[in-house]
Amino acid sequence: MKYPIALSLLFISFSSFAQKIKVTESTERIGGNKNPALVVNVYNATPDEVESKWKSLMKSYKGKVSTKDGVFADNAVISEVNGNNTIDVYAKAEKVKDGETKLIVAFDLGGAFLGSSSPSEKLKAAKQIVHDFAVQTTKDAIVGQRKAAEKQLAALESDQRDLDKQQKKLTSNIDDYKSKIEDYNKRIKDAQDNLAKNKTDQEKKKQELDAQKKVVDAAVAKENAVE
Repeated sequence: MKYPIALSLLFISFSSFAQKIKVTESTERIGGNKNPALVVNVYNATPDEVESKWKSLMKSYKGKVSTKDGVFADNAVISEVNGNNTIDVYAKAEKVKDGETKLIVAFDLGGAFLGSSSPSEKLKAAKQIVHDFAVQTTKDAIVGQRKAAEKQLAALESDQRDLDKQQKKLTSNIDDYKSKIEDYNKRIKDAQDNLAKNKTDQEKKKQELDAQKKVVDAAVAKENAVE
């Protein structure tokens, strides 16, 4: 079984995770050109997992979603950012390293991408959406890892119970074998004692037999001496 290794990796992942999620503004090649974008790191999730969850989020904003070269949401309605006006949202996820994914999101408000020159309330709302997404996705990933760790723990506990039962059975068997050995050793000793007694008895009987033969021989000789 590889449980100990898997559990060790999860422990390292959990114990080393102390990163505060922060959304930053950047200029990225996205949406067909270099455009203002929001960037955030998502932890414990792969780029495919991040893009899949972002796709679901964009569908909740009624965007027509396609997944060529990232995730594109056409005509999404995100009232916090742009009221009732539609927004085109471009997003792509890139692997930073194992357990860390960079998500890049660009909001096209209709002729202009959301950035530092945009109204602050719109930028703040967009940042909050990206931040909340990154936090929830990271938490969901950790929950998945926790459940996997709990499942492995349950399997290990089951293995431990089986080993405990096996130990009790083996201990019982050993005690039974010891009891049988003691019984057989007693039987062997009794047989050895009986064998020794039998040998002594045979020697005595042989002496009695020899003596009785002499008595018989003497009687025969006495009988033959009568004329």
